[in-house]
Amino acid sequence: MGAKIIGMERREDRTQRSGGGPGPRSNPGAIRFAEAARSIGRAARLRGLEVPTFRSPPGITGVQRTIRRRGTSATVSVVVRGRPWGAVLADMVEGVVVANQLDSRRADTVRAALWLSVDEPALAA
Repeated sequence: MGAKIIGMERREDRTQRSGGGPGPRSNPGAIRFAEAARSIGRAARLRGLEVPTFRSPPGITGVQRTIRRRGTSATVSVVVRGRPWGAVLADMVEGVVVANQLDSRRADTVRAALWLSVDEPALAA
């Protein structure tokens, strides 16, 4: 089972768009977000972690990332539009760490593995 990805924009954004209906072709950021969610989810699952649902944007205005827990599952919501891609990825990676309540030692190892799963030459130091 892959990572769950929920909507990339608010309902009013979809209705105001001209041209074709909602979908990945009209929002390349959604494709990139979905690909990152799948890669991070796969890497987390390989390490025996619970994979949160990823969505964008958060339901709370004025925040960059939220994490909501319901029972044993978690939803990580991240603002994508208007932010550097590295910041979006950092929020997604940290969301997995926080959702799994990892101790500092395990968190460090998991962060490194999750970053490798979304490694992009443009993000290299």
